[in-house]
Amino acid sequence: MTTGRLAGKVAVITGAARGIGRAQALRFAQEGAEIIGIDLCGPVDTVVVPPSTHDDLAETAAQVRAVGGRMVTAVADVRERELLRTAIDSGIREYGGLDIVCATAGITSRGLAAELPEETWRTMLDVNLTGVFHTCQVTAPHLIARGGGAMILVSSIAGLQGLVGVAHYTAAKHGVVGLMRSLANELAPHRVRVNTVHPTNVDTPLIQNDAVRSAFRPDLDRPPTREEFAESARSMNMIDVPWVEPVDVANACLFLASDEARYITAVTLPVDAGSTQRQRK
Repeated sequence: MTTGRLAGKVAVITGAARGIGRAQALRFAQEGAEIIGIDLCGPVDTVVVPPSTHDDLAETAAQVRAVGGRMVTAVADVRERELLRTAIDSGIREYGGLDIVCATAGITSRGLAAELPEETWRTMLDVNLTGVFHTCQVTAPHLIARGGGAMILVSSIAGLQGLVGVAHYTAAKHGVVGLMRSLANELAPHRVRVNTVHPTNVDTPLIQNDAVRSAFRPDLDRPPTREEFAESARSMNMIDVPWVEPVDVANACLFLASDEARYITAVTLPVDAGSTQRQRK
């Protein structure tokens, strides 16, 4: 018999090809969950970060199988609700139900608000807010049919405070918090819990690229090295680390998904090394 904190549970994870989504898939599988992993596996206009690939998603599935877990995968864009619904419904038919939803898929880009192109603004909200809404909307009936469950929406420290140079990202991540609070009220009668997690910088391709590194080190006339980026990134956090690891976020999500958090709903949980509470000098 499979034992673990999520034994017998089925989890949908968007953005499962790499980063936080991959870490969620692996940790949840280690705790007994069966995984439905969704990812775009391709580029998004206005985003310069190298995209995830089909090979990335296959690697996540391989890692899940390596720890004795089961995972089905599908390629879908969270902006396309009906395609997303088709992909998720296919996985649910495979496993017979749904208990946990992790809305993790997201993008990053930069630009001062006064200079931000309309397309960049719209794409950010389409992916990071509307995509989360689509994920929740198409999965909620399955959680209700199951008699309860958990939704974990990945926001950011930018969902709790204003950050410079990413107004569109900040607006979307604040929007995710508002969506969570409304859903928590709407779904509570069905014993569906809804919460957000708020990471500081996470060591994934979304920050480990020339565009983001350069934004942290405008004093340099070339893309910073990882070490030079780390030196600057440390200043964001209370604990002396430049960033957290994907597994740190996945562990927080695991707690919220488990029965250990059975009466926790409508909370904003920072995984931020103290960033949101750090006293600025």
